Amino acid sequence: MKLKVYNNKGQETGNSLEINDAVFAVEPNDHAIYLDCKAHLANRRQGTHKSKERGEIKGSTKKIKRQKGTGTARFGDIKNPLFRGGGRVFGPRPRNYSQKVNKKVKLVARKSALYYKMKDENIIIVDKLDVNEIKTKQIVEIQKNFKISDKKLLIVVNEQNNNVYLSSRNLSGVDVVNVSSLSTYKILSASVLMFEENSIEVLNKTLA
Repeated sequence: MKLKVYNNKGQETGNSLEINDAVFAVEPNDHAIYLDCKAHLANRRQGTHKSKERGEIKGSTKKIKRQKGTGTARFGDIKNPLFRGGGRVFGPRPRNYSQKVNKKVKLVARKSALYYKMKDENIIIVDKLDVNEIKTKQIVEIQKNFKISDKKLLIVVNEQNNNVYLSSRNLSGVDVVNVSSLSTYKILSASVLMFEENSIEVLNKTLA
């Protein structure tokens, strides 16, 4: 399968790029996508939540009233969870939320996500992103040229490009990622994927 290659102005360059069907035209596996995205979101959780329990509250341990003869329920100290300012019952504790997904499942998930983007024609290949200085205006112009200003854009580059990254970080609907860090969640969270031509070549080699 071949895709047209465009320049920054949204014009066809006359060239086409061969993409690997083993990467962009596989049988999609929705369950693999679910597992990979679920693990991705779980791994982002800090797990540092904590509330004080009865033994951690500052206060007297003196029994506040006698055990019997009051006509009401028995009580211990003032740190009882039933009292205002007392400890919390079964409150959250620090824990590790990370989940493990096998490499083969991740691979299938990424291929499946790319298949859906290819099927919906939401993949754009640009010969090179010529952003020669750090200006948000240049990224906005590229969006206008491709008529995708109202869509969430993910720019995939082959090498670290500080000009592209710094120019786009003020735009809420634009994200930049290195092709080696391209994840299933990133692919699906964007409406349109814009690849640099050399990044497609890397995908053809690493995901095939």
